[in-house]
Amino acid sequence: MEIQPILLTIHILVAVALIGLVLLQHGKGADMGAAFGAGASGTVFGSRGSASFLTRLTAALAAIFFGISLTLAYLGTQVVDRSSVVERMQPEQTGEFQPAPEPVVPVVPEVPQAPPGETQPADVPAVPPE
Repeated sequence: MEIQPILLTIHILVAVALIGLVLLQHGKGADMGAAFGAGASGTVFGSRGSASFLTRLTAALAAIFFGISLTLAYLGTQVVDRSSVVERMQPEQTGEFQPAPEPVVPVVPEVPQAPPGETQPADVPAVPPE
């Protein structure tokens, strides 16, 4: 059973989940903006406190993504058949010598020629003199 298609499917699912988690989180500058207008945050540059659930889940998914990427790269370099396409397409050698077939020579009908010194036959029209 091939493991590469399974790993590739998991890799894609982890990538989509990682993108979604990153988009769900708010950035560090969101607290600073809230302090100047919205009043939701009490400090401008205060400590963030402990990492939230989304941050920890993002870090775990990033580690899984990295590990699967390395595994797929390693599996991609492991080639079972190292013969080239040309070597695989050559016919099997049987060991017996088989000569090439004789070339076909076309048969050209001979044109009757008058012997030297005789005139042409009567059925061939004569060329008028110039």
